[in-house]
Amino acid sequence: MLYIVATPIGNLDEITLRALEVLRSVDLIAAEDTRHTAILLSKYGISTRTTAYHKFNEKSATGALIDMLESGKDIAVVSDAGMPTVSDPGRAIIDAVIEKGLEYTVVSGACAGVNALVLSGLDTRAFTVLGFLPEKNIDRRRFVEPYKHVPCTLVFYSAVHDIRKDLAFLYEAFGARDVAVCREMTKKFESVTRGRLGDELDITEKGEFAIVVAGDGAPTFDGISVEEHIRGYVDGGDSLRDAVKKVAADRHVAKSEIYKTAVGMKERGEISDK
Repeated sequence: MLYIVATPIGNLDEITLRALEVLRSVDLIAAEDTRHTAILLSKYGISTRTTAYHKFNEKSATGALIDMLESGKDIAVVSDAGMPTVSDPGRAIIDAVIEKGLEYTVVSGACAGVNALVLSGLDTRAFTVLGFLPEKNIDRRRFVEPYKHVPCTLVFYSAVHDIRKDLAFLYEAFGARDVAVCREMTKKFESVTRGRLGDELDITEKGEFAIVVAGDGAPTFDGISVEEHIRGYVDGGDSLRDAVKKVAADRHVAKSEIYKTAVGMKERGEISDK
């Protein structure tokens, strides 16, 4: 039997009794990072043999694991944190197991995307976990394009060196939507910063992050003119500069286009530049 085993996303106490039982009983644990998994196994006195199974060797190592399964051995697959296959290795062996007609099961546990979704305070009725954004901007744009107008909440993962860049990109892609940035979930310094994409969010740039973005439930603004839209933000206390940025984001148009309208309004004395 192949077991896909969820492991803690931070706090090592958050592991199920069944997961511990499986990790003790299997013949081999295929781990994303054997050194990282060794910390968990040591804490619970588990001496099961481990082997490396990560994104760089996932395809090449799958054959040997399948041979073991076919010979009657039990194998557990774990990632560094959370549920294998969710932005982590594991997919290749599942595909191979299904193709061979073998059996596998999932041992329940943590998933960073679900934790972040609930912590965010945003709509949990429908959501999509999209994981890490691609490195190149052109790939990023292609990646998020299908999700720009879906109504479900979107969950992204982000590393500490990417968090500011990722937030800036998501604002460019989705506009000024509600967002929650979850940091160090289940750990001592867990924090959630809520606001709007495009805002200057107060984030401690340490640890691992999940970014939760509201779905496309915003009005289309077809019923109001650009002038009324700008005036609404200015009357609400925004500077003209900020109002231009927000209107452009809301309408998914270039800021220069909105700026021309704002300049005309200012010249006519309809608004003032705070």
